[in-house]
Amino acid sequence: MARRYANNHPMPRHGPLQILKWKLGMSRREAPAVPDAPDTPAAWMAVEESRLEAPPMSTWQLTWLGHASWLLQLGGANLLIDPVFSEYCAPVRIPSLRRQQGPGVLPGGLPGIDGVLLTHSHYDHLDLPTLRNLPGNPPLVVPEGHREWLRGKGFGDVTELAWGDSCALGRGLTVHATPAQHFTARTPFDRDRGHWCGWVVEGGGMRIYFAGDTGYAPLFGDIARRHAALDLAVLPIGAYAPRWLMRPIHLDPEEAVRAHLELGPRCSVASHWGTFRLTDEALGEPPIWLARACDAAGVARKDFRVLKVGETLSGEEV
Repeated sequence: MARRYANNHPMPRHGPLQILKWKLGMSRREAPAVPDAPDTPAAWMAVEESRLEAPPMSTWQLTWLGHASWLLQLGGANLLIDPVFSEYCAPVRIPSLRRQQGPGVLPGGLPGIDGVLLTHSHYDHLDLPTLRNLPGNPPLVVPEGHREWLRGKGFGDVTELAWGDSCALGRGLTVHATPAQHFTARTPFDRDRGHWCGWVVEGGGMRIYFAGDTGYAPLFGDIARRHAALDLAVLPIGAYAPRWLMRPIHLDPEEAVRAHLELGPRCSVASHWGTFRLTDEALGEPPIWLARACDAAGVARKDFRVLKVGETLSGEEV
């Protein structure tokens, strides 16, 4: 029988009936964290493609492609993290899961990709049409339990890592799989048949952390001790309401600030918001709550950035 994967820290598991009642509006509603937040997607700007042509050697460069999709450039290499360019983050065209903001760039506008990191198998993070349309069929690095499934979908160069494991990814890069607090499923019948993770990417003397999807748990301090002196952390801030359902698996902005403080990076950047309508909060609420949480915790706003879709940030700018 196929293995089921688990979290290091116990969390409640809500059944299909509870989730169905929520989706049908039959469960209790929670007051919004920011009652006057606009229900508008993240701001968009055209990618400066000239900035992407030559990946830097002595610093990092990060471009937000929307939701949890990123182009990371460092050590002369180009990496994609959880790329999703499709119009829907679902196996069928469900209107409520249609993209609310266009991607920062389409695959044809990307530089040559040296590798793709996937944090888990949910449709808003692992999109088969996007992966199939990437030029050059770049290698995939995935958490444990996904390699054979992806090979069955036609992807030949797939490396899977257990939490704590590492691999080389060419051009002097090393990728480390880190724990996260989440789950996986593509259908009602395959829950937790693959693992979930975050990634630390090392190259050019820098360390970049991508949390992937995660709830708050006592794991960020351990990651900081194992991967000291992080230059950048990319932390999710959206898809958190209602909290009775989403707290175990998705950070809210206040928890993201707490994770930032425990990780201790030079800078953090907000992810996982403003692109798909996954949960109950207004699309524009997460960055407003994040700014207030930063102020309350004494974190300078320049130390926890919110980008536009398509915007590029470099280590020289932080």
